[in-house]
Amino acid sequence: MTFSFMFSGGRPGTGQSRAEGKDGEDMNYPSVQPAVFLSRPNRFVAQVLLQGEETTVHVKNTGRCRELLLPGASVWLTPGQNPARKTAWDLIAVQKGGLLINLDAAAPNAVFGEYARAGLFLPETEAVRPEVRFGASRFDFQLQAGGRTHFVEVKGVTLEQAGQTLFPDAPTQRGVKHLQELIRARQEGYGAHAFFVIQLAEARAFSPNDRTHPAFGAALRQAAAAGVALHAFCCRITPESLTLDRPVPVLL
Repeated sequence: MTFSFMFSGGRPGTGQSRAEGKDGEDMNYPSVQPAVFLSRPNRFVAQVLLQGEETTVHVKNTGRCRELLLPGASVWLTPGQNPARKTAWDLIAVQKGGLLINLDAAAPNAVFGEYARAGLFLPETEAVRPEVRFGASRFDFQLQAGGRTHFVEVKGVTLEQAGQTLFPDAPTQRGVKHLQELIRARQEGYGAHAFFVIQLAEARAFSPNDRTHPAFGAALRQAAAAGVALHAFCCRITPESLTLDRPVPVLL
């Protein structure tokens, strides 16, 4: 059975479905520099060519990114914010053909948090709390809106194939557990949402990556059937910024 979901995430009755027009909805990066990717010795660091010198940089995404971080790929760096760290630069974006993809694993929660606080996700939003425990899991956000409690789990999406975007790019038992807890929250009467931030601009649709992790796809379909709301938004992206832009269909 195939389901197709499309949620605007804007305010009902306003026709507003884009995360624009309010301050604080961008993820902005200072002093961005271009570089050339050389190699990735482990999931935390990469070797790049920066201004003609080979440099070790921190990768702000511990996912595989095997189809993105290829030798010779154009990447973008921003100065690291931790003076105690050995690497002075963070790798935040990569060019895949004509497509620019943000790789910052912290960006999805940051842009969603500002989107929710601006009242663009749910009408009558009164409070937004990050990192809230529920059962055996910790959800990314708890919202109070319209007199009801909602839980939201946010996932960043960087895997793209001919306009179709997929999650996850590696097996994630943690992701399955989050979906199971969202089902439980919905059964207990709370609002429950899975929000996928697609960290690129040209996305036609979003689907679970059944080939890489069938259990996640099965859990996402179970969540949808149980009443968990599924949302997927692509972004406007430059090397210096990431902004929630528009919803895309969720195809199950």
